[in-house]
Amino acid sequence: MARVGLTTERLTRAGAELADEVGFAQVTVSALARRFDVQVASLYSHVKGSAELKTGIALFALAELADRVTEALAGRAGKDALSAFANAYRDYAREHPGRFAAAKHPLDAETAAASAGPRHAQLTRAILRAYDLDEPDETHAVRLLGGVFQGFVTLELAGGFAHSSPDARQSWDWAIEALDALLRNHATTDGE
Repeated sequence: MARVGLTTERLTRAGAELADEVGFAQVTVSALARRFDVQVASLYSHVKGSAELKTGIALFALAELADRVTEALAGRAGKDALSAFANAYRDYAREHPGRFAAAKHPLDAETAAASAGPRHAQLTRAILRAYDLDEPDETHAVRLLGGVFQGFVTLELAGGFAHSSPDARQSWDWAIEALDALLRNHATTDGE
């Protein structure tokens, strides 16, 4: 019989919190059972195992991050939208490093298609409208922005910028300025 009060949603949220505390790689059904002070078997009516738990946390993180970015983008366009998108992404990663790692967890094609992952691409494409890019350039830009934001934040979280000047925030702002200039210039050059 399932323990009263335990639901898949509650376990997923607790798993996300645990990921932020100990790292996404360390999240297991056993670790979650210890958190609730229950036997592992008590959780199996809600999650089949650690793989399913991690997939649930990944879906949770993708949706949570998409909601945050959507809120940040409201009423913004151009460089202002690019900056708001980037900062929402970076802030989320810094506040929730385990969830940020979870959002990169590989999903099968069907699960990925039904996740908030496509929403992330749509949000990125929304900020690119101001740059008037045609295909395939728009897709290249989506991938470029994802790569720059993902790479920078991953290196920053790992301490890669902790021992040198200037401050990582200055480099982050510089990167956003450079991306904006690149996108504006490419749209202008492409249109000629």
